[in-house]
Amino acid sequence: MIDISISEAAELLRQKQVSPVDLATACLDRIERFNPVLNAFITVTHESAMAQARVAEDEIQRGKWRGPLHGIPVGLKDLIDTAGVRTTCGSALFADRVPTEDADVVQRLKRAGAVLIGKQNLQEFAYGGTSASSHYGAVHNPWNLKHIAGGSSGGSAAAVAAGMCFAAIGSDTGGSIREPAAFCGIVGLKPTYGRVSTRGVFPLSWSLDHVGPICRNVRDAALMLEAIAGYDVLDPTCVDWPTEEYAKALSVKTDFRIGLVRQPFFEDLDTDIELAINEAIEVIRNMSHVSSQVIEVDLPSVPTAVQASEVYAIHKNYYANSPELYRPWMRERLAQAATADTVAYVTDRFALERLRRTTGDVFAEVDLLITPTTPVPPITIEEASTMSPHPAGEVWLRNTRPFNAYGLPTISIPTGFTSAGLPIGLQIAGPRFGEGKVLAFAHAFEQATDWHKRAPTLPSAAL
Repeated sequence: MIDISISEAAELLRQKQVSPVDLATACLDRIERFNPVLNAFITVTHESAMAQARVAEDEIQRGKWRGPLHGIPVGLKDLIDTAGVRTTCGSALFADRVPTEDADVVQRLKRAGAVLIGKQNLQEFAYGGTSASSHYGAVHNPWNLKHIAGGSSGGSAAAVAAGMCFAAIGSDTGGSIREPAAFCGIVGLKPTYGRVSTRGVFPLSWSLDHVGPICRNVRDAALMLEAIAGYDVLDPTCVDWPTEEYAKALSVKTDFRIGLVRQPFFEDLDTDIELAINEAIEVIRNMSHVSSQVIEVDLPSVPTAVQASEVYAIHKNYYANSPELYRPWMRERLAQAATADTVAYVTDRFALERLRRTTGDVFAEVDLLITPTTPVPPITIEEASTMSPHPAGEVWLRNTRPFNAYGLPTISIPTGFTSAGLPIGLQIAGPRFGEGKVLAFAHAFEQATDWHKRAPTLPSAAL
């Protein structure tokens, strides 16, 4: 039952062939069996999830159908506020923090009838791409337990890949949805900056934070985006822009002009990733949805002083009062951020605004942009635990970070495996508020390949 998609499960629920209680029970059973080895969840909301499932069951039985997420078990990255349920951000500092109000995305999911099944592990305060530095221990990759699941939304990606929930909501400041999705062989969507409210999501960098879905296929990502997208007047970063019926956009027949962004995204690629991406490009060239022209384009460089300065501003008082509650990785990153220059920040913050107004010019000649999601495959957890926390060391975020600065909608979808059996991702970006176009092409590529149909074989020790 857990290996079906949201759309398939929704149809079964609507026809009353299965119950929300059945789905919640199946997911909770898998969490009980596999979370001890994957460490994907920090908090499992067993009682409230079952209560929500029973309410959904009653509503569906009485014909009060709320839509495709009604009765679907969904997980939340544990920096998304949930009223009455602790939200730890993966840190000892917030180990006992219990919000009194739901984040905007949680309110929207509840209105859609989703069953919220638990809070998922992450890199402490989302500052890093491994999910190996968490107060609650490292997240393990379902495809190989010795390797990282990526980060910072590593627990969310591992849980979705392992069938512990049908989808999850993560955050993305430098690649934290797309990189773990690539490393776990699933789909991760970073919407346009301001498309989804970040209110009630503990910030890493106000200017770069995005919130989006992590799913097993593109259609599920479209359905999740429909539920969480929309204007939030209480969020100063949210933009009042019309939403779409994103799932319907998947069936729109159109030709796409594809741009390959070679520099620096194709530089120094792992051999297996380079092979997989070249094969993906050949698939794209032969797709009926693609115009005959696939051209190379350039993107501007991005300002670099914004994130560290904002991270330090957010944590300055916490760090001054309780430095011992931060893990070593986070302490070192904050020490680096403390040296940020105010003039550099102001200059780069202005440059960021100008960049977001001009980057869209590239879409005069192409409709979408293609890159590898990551230049390298996931390292081992042991390697992650001993590496330097200097951001330059996190090469797996090199290809994702720029799109947070651009603010463009960007998705990672499966496109192969390394010789060691670890997943590889293809990154697709589109124009501002062009999520429908990005999803439509990602879906077309997905239908032309079989990579999204593969699932990890979870360790027998957990059975």
